[in-house]
Amino acid sequence: MLANNNRPGKKKVVLVTGSATGVGRSTALRFARQGFDVVINYPGADRQEAEKTMAEVEACSASAILVRCDVSQDAEVVEMIKQIEHRWGRLDVVVNNAAVTQFVEHADLDGLDVEAWDSIFAVNTRGPFLVTRASRRLLVKQPGAAIVNVSSVAGVTGQGSSVAYCASKGALNTLTKSLSRALAPNIRVNAVCPGPIDSRWLRKGMTEEQIADLVKPMPIPRLSNPDEIADVIFYLATGTQMTTGQLLMVDGGCSI
Repeated sequence: MLANNNRPGKKKVVLVTGSATGVGRSTALRFARQGFDVVINYPGADRQEAEKTMAEVEACSASAILVRCDVSQDAEVVEMIKQIEHRWGRLDVVVNNAAVTQFVEHADLDGLDVEAWDSIFAVNTRGPFLVTRASRRLLVKQPGAAIVNVSSVAGVTGQGSSVAYCASKGALNTLTKSLSRALAPNIRVNAVCPGPIDSRWLRKGMTEEQIADLVKPMPIPRLSNPDEIADVIFYLATGTQMTTGQLLMVDGGCSI
C-alpha cells in the first residue's frame, strides 16, 4: 500500500510514460541517478520489463512506483496522477515518452486502416495532452517544472515508419509549441526529436540491410542509442531555464 504523505517530499519526482524499455527505461535511470524519485509507467503488456526498470531505478537509491496506465485513456491518466500525489505530494518533471507505431509503406495508403490510424494518434498525440492536462496542477506548484515530449524527426521530415506515425509526431510538435505558451511561465514544455534509434521497434520492423541503408547517408551514419536520447531529455528538463516551445533534433544529421 502506498504511504499517504500530508506534505510534499523533499526529492524531486519525475513521471516517465512508456518507461518499461528503450528510451523510457534509459530516461528513468538517468533521472534516478541524479536524485529523482521515479514513476514508471507501462500500458499493460510490458509488466515484466517495467519491473526490471523499477529494480534498476531502486538500485540507484531512488524510490519508485509502478503504474499501469494506457495514456490514451483519460480516466486511467487521472488515476495515475492521483497515485503520484498520494505517494509523494509533488511532481516536478513529466516525460511524455509512450508511443506506438505500425510499419506501413507510405505509398500503401490502403494498408493503413482506420483502426491503426486512430490507435497511433490516441497514444502519440492525445496521450501527451491528457498526461499534461492531468499533471498540470501538481507541476505548477514546483519551481522549474518541465515537460519533455519525446517526438521524432519523422514529425518534421514526413519520413518514418508510417504516414500515421509521421502525422502523429508532427501534431505532437505543434502541441508542444501550443502548450509551451499555455503553461508559461511556470511550466516549460519542449520536445526532443530523435532520428532512428537502436530499439526493439526498429529491429522488429526493419532488416539489418534496411537499417544499413537508412543510416548510410546520414552525416553521423549510425543509430542513436537510448542513453543518448535520455541525456537530451534530462538536459531539456533540468539543464536550461530559458528554453521552451523548442524541438531539439537528435538525429545524426538525417534531417539536414
